[in-house]
Amino acid sequence: MLSAGLPQGAVPRLERPGPLRDRVYEALLELITTRALRPGQHLVESELAGHLGVSRQPVREALQRLDTEGWVDLRPAQGAFVHEPTEREADQLLTVRTLLEAEAARLAAANADKAGIAALEELCAEGERAVAADDVDAAVALNARFHAKVMELASNAVLAELAGQVDRRVRWYYTPVARQRGRQSWIEHRGLIAAIAERDEQRAMRLMREHTEHTRRSYHARSTA
Repeated sequence: MLSAGLPQGAVPRLERPGPLRDRVYEALLELITTRALRPGQHLVESELAGHLGVSRQPVREALQRLDTEGWVDLRPAQGAFVHEPTEREADQLLTVRTLLEAEAARLAAANADKAGIAALEELCAEGERAVAADDVDAAVALNARFHAKVMELASNAVLAELAGQVDRRVRWYYTPVARQRGRQSWIEHRGLIAAIAERDEQRAMRLMREHTEHTRRSYHARSTA
């Protein structure tokens, strides 16, 4: 331990637990958003602590935070469970995502330079390769990076901050339909890149709105199938 052999009080007691709690939180959130921990799954503190190589206390604190943010449900006398999103929750979030990203696409068409467009094209090529290899995890990650790049090219800090607040939840909802959306999603990305490159703000906005709506409908179709 870092404090071994040091005088009492030489190391602030909260210095290590704070960052460790945050690291455990980030690790669990990543497992949830990638669906390695699936909706409805029972989360046992001792098991999670063992997997992460930490004590139960930072796991307990992380679960409490995840419960507050709606990622985990803490049930009295039962324990912690990964939250199971309702259709209403999904619809509300994906609708907000459509509004944010459509505006980002419009602004990207107004502001993107050649380097930014080249970056979008490279991400699109990587995404197409991931789909061809049936690498769903890579496709999901690249999809998130593509949309984040469009948001970056919009050059609107407030819009980016708002999008960042829903980014992980969007990834959570997109993962189950990534294979279903497959190549079509990246065809739509190509069309969007073309509109941005041509500085056609209205077409970029329309294509992004249609693109995100396709994902929303795919999610609901999967849930009712």
